[in-house]
Formats: sequence, structure tokens, C-alpha cells
Amino acid sequence: MAGGVVLVSSSIVRPVNSSQSGRTKIHLTPFDFSLLHFSSPQRGLLFPKPDHSFNLISQLKASLSLALDIYFPFAGRLVKTENLEDNTVSLFVDCDDSGARFLHAEAKSVSVSDILQPDGSVPCVLDDFFPRNGFKNCDGAAEPVLVVQVTEMKDGVFIGYSYNHLVGDGVSMWDFFHTWSKICSSGGSELKRKPLVLKGWFLEGIGYPIHIPVSLTERPPPPSRESSSVHSTKHWMLHFTKKNISDLKAKANSEVGSSDLVISSLQAVSAHMWRSIIRHSGMSQERETQFKLVVDLRQRISPSLEKDCFGNMIYLATAVTTVEELLDRGLGWAGLEIRKLVGSQTSENCKSFADDWVRNVKNLKLFSGSEVDGDTIVIASSPRFEVYNKDFGWGKPIAARSGPSSSFNGKLTLFPGINVGSIDVQATLPSDVLVNLLADVEFLEHVTTA
Repeated sequence: MAGGVVLVSSSIVRPVNSSQSGRTKIHLTPFDFSLLHFSSPQRGLLFPKPDHSFNLISQLKASLSLALDIYFPFAGRLVKTENLEDNTVSLFVDCDDSGARFLHAEAKSVSVSDILQPDGSVPCVLDDFFPRNGFKNCDGAAEPVLVVQVTEMKDGVFIGYSYNHLVGDGVSMWDFFHTWSKICSSGGSELKRKPLVLKGWFLEGIGYPIHIPVSLTERPPPPSRESSSVHSTKHWMLHFTKKNISDLKAKANSEVGSSDLVISSLQAVSAHMWRSIIRHSGMSQERETQFKLVVDLRQRISPSLEKDCFGNMIYLATAVTTVEELLDRGLGWAGLEIRKLVGSQTSENCKSFADDWVRNVKNLKLFSGSEVDGDTIVIASSPRFEVYNKDFGWGKPIAARSGPSSSFNGKLTLFPGINVGSIDVQATLPSDVLVNLLADVEFLEHVTTA
């Protein structure tokens, strides 16, 4: 590891009641497969430094073992099988209790103030606080589904993780993280919870396991020299206070002027980011711009699934318009487009997507994020995820961050702000766009970087 981060140890943590009997096999759905070429999500929380009496590493590992006993898919492995009859492959999750990887690292020269920059910039040293940089979901066969890295700093602790998105999503991961923290803070006494509910095969009429071309499980070729010579990107934290959000929502809804079409706080913030970034992108007026939003499908399919059922249940929905239309029609219009996008994710659309995916699997081209060329904004994660209640026994988190592998040009990762009702956005943008954005009075009227 670089940047002042030194790896102390690497080990495998297995569920406390590890057993090979009654193993569960989880087949993958078209929604899982659509994320094959995405980088594995990386998230992390920054904590104050615990007291010397707190045996940090041993207690975290012991409680992780107990948490994996409940969230057993995170202790499994992604398995690839060959289908010789049609020269395809299939993937499934083998819940074999092989365990999660636990990395213990030290960054003795790095302080909390180095991470929390007053101007909102995200320092490069933070890259090494996350495990498995550069790892993609399609790399997951025979690798641990979950990797955790605990980095001890001069005056803090950072717990970062990377997990295979084919196995779970943000709902599943933050639920697991919460359970892990509760077990750790209580000394293992808080294990009274209902058994894990798997999403199951929620779409009828699709045969499992799904056969896919071998090429879909392989890494896509790296971008050409021409396309990789774009402007360098930077990561920046943007903060929307409760008042910022309220003002944006009021402005968007006043422009719409309809009591039947109400734009939500999140839709107003997303619309503000989309319009502001594209305004400084240098794109021509007639060029198309895309807005992609991660939508949780659990309550959108029929019959609906439990809100906290385990598995990957997201879909990347897309809205398309021209730069001219986006900028000329105002915040309210952009908010309505996002509202329509969310509302269009119905059970019928989910079924149609899955059917089309299986029928056209041989001709699929999977989106990876690396192909984005400044015309696309992707909203990931959610400010509805509770991240600041994750107390492992020595104090609540100070900040939440996303890792470098799951970031690309135009990626906006949303977290709840540390103050109730606020939203933090970790933006990955070209340096020149970011410079102009941070000098834009209209943009800064509703956002702070401190």
C-alpha cells in the first residue's frame, strides 16, 4: 500500500457457526448480471480513535464472525460453471462459509483533519483506506464476496469495505454493517433478529441458472489511448444543508406550479446537480445528456418483497434529453423528468427488462461507467441510508466516504449529512468542470463545500 498506509495483516474471518451442511445456492438474475462490468462498490466510515482499553482488531474480527453468521451470503463465493452443451457459463453464489477477508492497516502519519479538508476536497491518501482498488464484479469468481479494511490513524479509525455487487446492494450492505456494529458494541449479546430473508427468484417465467456468453464474464478492454486522454478527475464533497434542500425543493415546485406533481427533496437536489454540471461541461446545445439513477426495486415489483430482504435489487434507470432543453427549461422541468424516471420503474417494466435481457443476452453490451464521456450523470447510493448510527462501541462516525474504484467521471455518491435533514454528495468530475462549478454563484447559492 502507498500514501503512508501500511498493511499489518490479512486474514479470513468465517461465520462463527461455519458449517458445510445445508449450503445455500443463490442464482443470479438479469439485474445482477447487468452489473458484471461495474467496479465493486467501496464505502467507508471515519471514526474517532477508541480508548487504548478497547481491543480494536480482535473485537471487530470476533463481532464480524457473528455478523457473518446472520448475513451468510457475504461469507460465500461467486462460482462460475461451464455449460458445455451451448458453450456458455452460469454464475451463482455458493454460501459455503468460506469467509470474508479482513485487512488491518496503519496510517500513523495521517490525521482526521487530513481526511476532512475544509474546502471539501477528498485527498488522494484516502484511496489506500479502501480495499480491492480496481476490482470489478466480474473478477469475483473464487474471490471473497466481502473485503473489510480497518485502518488505524493518528487520531482516528477508518473502516472501509468492498463487496461484490452481484451478491448484494446498499440496502443489504448497510443493514449488515449496522448489525456488525451492534454486535460489536454489545459484546455479542444483540443477536436477536429474524432470519435473513433472501430475495429469491422474484421473476417468474425465467429459467435459472441463466446461460450467458463467456465474454460477458471477462473484463472489458481498457479504453483507447484517445478516450483515456480526457481531463483528469477529482473527488469533492458538496454539502446541502436542510435549508438548502428546502429552498431547492420550493424553487423546483414553484416552477412546476402543480399540486399533483410534487418534486421531492432528493429529486430537486439531483436536478440542481445535473443542470449545474452540464452547464459547465462545454457540450454543444444539441448534444444529448443522460441522467442515470439507481432505483431500489423491492417495493416496486408485484408481489413486493420485504424492504430489507437480502440481495441485489437495484436497476439503473436512465433519462435522456438535450443540453439545450435541460438548461433552458429550468430546475422544475429537470426535477419532473427525474420524477417521471422514478415513477416509470413499475413491476411490468422490471419484467420486461428481465425478459429482454435473457432474450438478447448474446448481443448485450454492458455499461461499466468507464465509457462515460462527460455527458452522463450517475446518482448512486442514497441519503436515506442510515450511516451515522453505526457505533461499534467507541463512538459514532465522523464522516462517510466512497472509494476510488466505484467512482468515474459524472458519478455522484449520496450520503446523509451528519446533521439531520442534510445531504452530502461525493462528486467525481473533471478538474476543469469542478473549478468552474465551485466558482458558479448560482450553484453555490444552494450548496456549501465546508
